[in-house]
Amino acid sequence: MCGGFSVLKDLYKTTVFALAHWRNGRRPPGALGPQGPVIPESIINRQPTAELRPNQKDQDTLPPYEQLDAILQGLVDEDLSVEEVTRRGHPAEVVRYVEKMVLRAEYKRRQAPPGVKITRRNFGRDRRYPITNHYGEDGPP
Repeated sequence: MCGGFSVLKDLYKTTVFALAHWRNGRRPPGALGPQGPVIPESIINRQPTAELRPNQKDQDTLPPYEQLDAILQGLVDEDLSVEEVTRRGHPAEVVRYVEKMVLRAEYKRRQAPPGVKITRRNFGRDRRYPITNHYGEDGPP
């Protein structure tokens, strides 16, 4: 969340990892950067963490990113219900948990810096939910 402009704002982790591997394997025509890998493998392979507690890893409380990103794409990008995402083969309790976390963290997206819109439905502009009155816990959706 640091910085004045977020170039990764709209991307899921699996997409960021894929882009990092793609860039390390190619140097786009006209690029001014060096030949060869420019993103250290130690950065790409490091387990993501929110850095809220010592030795905490994202996967301690979240499903694997392949599953998480697929669930988020259904809930956020496609505006599907928990039941519709569950029918795609994801465990209902995991989908409900992810939806709850997304709704609870809505306030964080209001504080985030602006960024590039890459996906069809980005956080902060195309998708907004209320951040008061326990929205999503006791009331709609």
